[in-house]
Amino acid sequence: MLQNIGVPGLILILVIALVIFGPSKLPEIGRAFGSTLKEFKKSTRDLVSDEEETKEKKEKKHLA
Repeated sequence: MLQNIGVPGLILILVIALVIFGPSKLPEIGRAFGSTLKEFKKSTRDLVSDEEETKEKKEKKHLA
């Protein structure tokens, strides 16, 4: 869905956000969104690494 937005759509969304929230709130909203995205990526990496470790342990146990 997000792949179909394009540059004009993105500009329209930013203008609407500016009108709704005002220029003083946008940096705060951006920081909150960025920190949320950062936490999501960190959690995803942790889950993937835990999954890989579990898979490796099962393979080692199976080979022994």
